[in-house]
Amino acid sequence: MATGIDPAPQSGPTGVRDASRAAIPARHLRTDRWWLAPAGTAAGLLAFVVYSTWRAFANADYYHAPYVSPFYSPCLAENCRTMRGGPNWEIFGSWWGLSPALLILIFPLGFRLTCYYYRKAYYRGFWASPPACAVAEPHRKYTGETRFPLILQNIHRYFFYFAVVVAGVLTYDTALTFRDDHYRWGHMGLGSLVFLANIVLIWAYTLSCHSCRHIVGGRLRHFSKHPVRYRLWGWVSKLNARHMLLAWSSLISVAVADFYVFLLASGAFEDPRFF
Repeated sequence: MATGIDPAPQSGPTGVRDASRAAIPARHLRTDRWWLAPAGTAAGLLAFVVYSTWRAFANADYYHAPYVSPFYSPCLAENCRTMRGGPNWEIFGSWWGLSPALLILIFPLGFRLTCYYYRKAYYRGFWASPPACAVAEPHRKYTGETRFPLILQNIHRYFFYFAVVVAGVLTYDTALTFRDDHYRWGHMGLGSLVFLANIVLIWAYTLSCHSCRHIVGGRLRHFSKHPVRYRLWGWVSKLNARHMLLAWSSLISVAVADFYVFLLASGAFEDPRFF
């Protein structure tokens, strides 16, 4: 009996259009504006990529005492601006002539690029793989993350350790913001609040990572024998449930913190001081 959806004879692998699948004429049966979510995701990520690339290569206006841009911290080259009490670790000598931001951004960038949520975001937003639920992807073949370069996504767990170190350095930078421009302690400006909000979101995003959840509570057969790890796993699991929200919030906050330092360093306005 003909059903109208008998497989159409095709040659070669064609993914969702493979000959073994039902030959439904329509590309999908969704009638809502399903394309808004991937389009918005692509636009948001693209905006951050453009902004961060500009700031990373600018090599200027990234320090205004006592604030240092999170894009340039820790500063690992001799060509960094001297930051009194700041994370000046001149590991790379005078031979490094490019922006020092390029030495450190590879670690938080690698952490986010391999993040489980961001994979979903840019796979759908940029590669349409798939563009949305119940919408066929346009690619003829699907190999997942088994081939180069996507097989590198498997090193996400290692980038997590670097991300913890970077978050620790940014915590130190946040503490330094409670000084005035003469490096005296016991003061707070608007920038202090900006940095404080940023580091809270950075830590929340980092600790909500799926790799962190596995490190804390993975490979355990009996939670009852590990009550401390079980409690930590429960806390991380609650954060993990909001991983997407924390991913976007921390992405925005780190850009806002950098832009705030840029405005101060470029002389656009003065940092309002509370005390």
